[in-house]
Amino acid sequence: MKLTREARSIAVVINTGSRKGAAARKLVTQSLEEAQLPVSAVYTVDGGGDLGRTLELAVTDGHDLVLVGGGDGTVASAAGLVAGTDVVLGVLPLGTANDLARTLEIPQDLSGACAAFAEGKVVDIDLGRANGQPFLNVASAGLSVAVTEALSPRLKRLIGPLAYGVATLRSYAKHRPFHARLEFPEGDHEPVELEDLLQVAVGNGRYYGGGNAVSPTAGIDDHTLDIYAILAAPLREQAKIARSLKNGKFVENERVYHLTSRSVRLVTTPPLPVNLDGEIATSTPTDFTVERNAVHVVVPENSTSATFEGRS
Repeated sequence: MKLTREARSIAVVINTGSRKGAAARKLVTQSLEEAQLPVSAVYTVDGGGDLGRTLELAVTDGHDLVLVGGGDGTVASAAGLVAGTDVVLGVLPLGTANDLARTLEIPQDLSGACAAFAEGKVVDIDLGRANGQPFLNVASAGLSVAVTEALSPRLKRLIGPLAYGVATLRSYAKHRPFHARLEFPEGDHEPVELEDLLQVAVGNGRYYGGGNAVSPTAGIDDHTLDIYAILAAPLREQAKIARSLKNGKFVENERVYHLTSRSVRLVTTPPLPVNLDGEIATSTPTDFTVERNAVHVVVPENSTSATFEGRS
């Protein structure tokens, strides 16, 4: 475990296209200055193709700590770039859901997050991959993709995390069930055929969708993926499942198929787009894997979300 204050050079990358990003630069730089952290460079980008190039520049420019402000999709992109290196990633919660910050027990307000980093520690977390693309929280196909498409920037700015509930209700009414086959390359489970599905999700972290838990035991450093499939059901039963999303106990419902593995292949009929941490980034068939202890991240000193083990 290292301390944040040992960082020699800190870069800050702010996605001004995120919900809180446009107004964040001044507050972030002031908060880091008050915390006596040595910021060497500040990059701002308004999403799009420039985001990847800016993140890559920040990571490869010799900084040993890169603080990334944006939504979970932005942070996952940065995690994919620093995976397997000694560069440490920090999460500035500027998105709508900020589920990774919630998993890592980072304060949801910017000044609180920056203050926590001042005395923070470095831990290792796992990185999920879907057809090679990185994700930190959850990858999914089915209803969640329609929800992502319904989450307009205006809706997120107006009502914040409540936008997820509104988008879900809109998407549920239009959903068409699908078929899925789950295959397990390591042979730890037999292949599974599932009909009449609402959603299939593969979780690497603990939280997703604005504070829903992947499962009661899910963690971002447990070196496994939580896989669950929700079967279509009458609205009354779906409401029952929805009520237990926050604590993850929905996986105990008889309409939910749940297991864990280090890798899984998802094949759907028809082929479907796949949502990675709020970004539609690939499609089925999809190969999911987990990279153990792939990313160094800074968390508050009292966070119990992960430990520093080193790679193996």
